[in-house]
Amino acid sequence: MTQPAPVLISDTATLSAFCARQASADFITVDTEFMRETTFWAKLCLVQVAGPEEAACIDPLASGMSLQPLYDLFANEKVLKVFHAARQDLEIFLHESGALPRPVFDTQVAAMVCGFGDQVGYETLVAKLADAKLDKSQRFTDWSRRPLTDRQVKYALSDVTHLRKAYQSLAKKLERSGRAAWLTEEMEVLTTESTYRLDPKDAWLRIKARTRSGRMLAVLKELATWREETARALDWPRGRIAKDDALLELAAHPPSGIEDLKRSRLAKQLASDRFAGGVLAAAKRGLAIPEAEWPPVPENDNANMGPRAVVELLRLLLKLKSEQHNVASRLIATAEDVDAIALSDTADVAALHGWRRDLFGEDALKLKHGKLGIALSDSGKKIEIFPR
Repeated sequence: MTQPAPVLISDTATLSAFCARQASADFITVDTEFMRETTFWAKLCLVQVAGPEEAACIDPLASGMSLQPLYDLFANEKVLKVFHAARQDLEIFLHESGALPRPVFDTQVAAMVCGFGDQVGYETLVAKLADAKLDKSQRFTDWSRRPLTDRQVKYALSDVTHLRKAYQSLAKKLERSGRAAWLTEEMEVLTTESTYRLDPKDAWLRIKARTRSGRMLAVLKELATWREETARALDWPRGRIAKDDALLELAAHPPSGIEDLKRSRLAKQLASDRFAGGVLAAAKRGLAIPEAEWPPVPENDNANMGPRAVVELLRLLLKLKSEQHNVASRLIATAEDVDAIALSDTADVAALHGWRRDLFGEDALKLKHGKLGIALSDSGKKIEIFPR
C-alpha cells in the first residue's frame, strides 16, 4: 500500500484549521528546525507539531505564512506543550512571538527526574520509551533551503511523533513516583521570560577573565555590553563582531585611538569605520568608571571551591543520593552548588531549596557538621549513610 505523503503546511488557512483541531487535545508535542550559524537570533525554518491523532510540519518561510494560529494554540493553557530539551525552542518562540508557550513539559528534564541520567538525548530516550530507531540522515541538512523534500519532512516529523509515546511513559512514571511537582518547579524556570532575556550589561559574565584587576573588568564590562548590543542590532553572531580573546586583550590594554586597534593582533578588525567609534567609546567609558564601582574581582579558585575534604564528602553524598533516589545528580546539585554549600550553610543555591533540600541539601549540611556519617557496610560491598 502506498504511504501518504508527509504533511507540510505552507499556508495560514490550513495552519489555522490544524491548530483548531489540536485545541481540544490534552497535549501536543513540538520541535523546531532552525539555523544560527550566521546570525545572532535563530532563524526559524520549520516547526513540527503532533497532537494525539495527527502531525504536521509548518513552514514559517512560506510566502504569506502567519504563525499566529500556532501562537494562539501555544497560549491555550488547557493544552500541554511537550518538548525535548526545550530551552532553545522556547527562546525562539519568545523572540518571534513575544510570549512563551505555557504550560510546558520537557521530556529531557522529566527523564532526569525519572533516573535516565544527565541530559539524556532524544534518540536514546525514544529508543528506551518508544522502542523507535530514528533516521538521522538529515541531521545536518540546510533547513532554510526550499523546496523541502518528503524525506526531510518525514525525518522532521519523527521528532514529534515518537515524542508522544515518550511523554506518556514519562508522565506515568512521574505520577507513580510522586515527583510530578519536581518537574513543575523546573518548568516554572523554563517558562519565565527572564530566563531568556540577558541584560547586555551582564554579557561580560560569560567571558572567562582570569584577572585580579577590577579596572580591567570595568573596561571588559563596557566592551562586552557594546558587542552584545551591536550583535543584536546587526543580527550577527557575537564572534563575528569580536572574539572573547579580542575583548580581553582590549580590556587589559585599553585602546585610545584607531592606531591602537590596528596594532592589535586579535582586535584589528575593530578598526573598521563600522566598529571603531563604538569600541573606543566603550573602552573610554570603562576607564572612567570610579574604583568604587568596579565589578568585584572573583575570589581565587581555591578559596571559591570550599574546603576540599568537605567538597569531596558532599560529592560522595550527592552520588549516593542520586543512586538511592534514581535521579540525575546534575539535576539535584551542580558542582557550583556543592562548592557553595561547602563554604556556607546559607548559600543561595537551588540545592538548598524545595525538593532538592529535602533530597540532598539537608543531609549535606548534616554531613558538613558531623551529624551524618558515610561508611562501608559490614560486608564491605556497600556505602551507607548513617546518623551520628
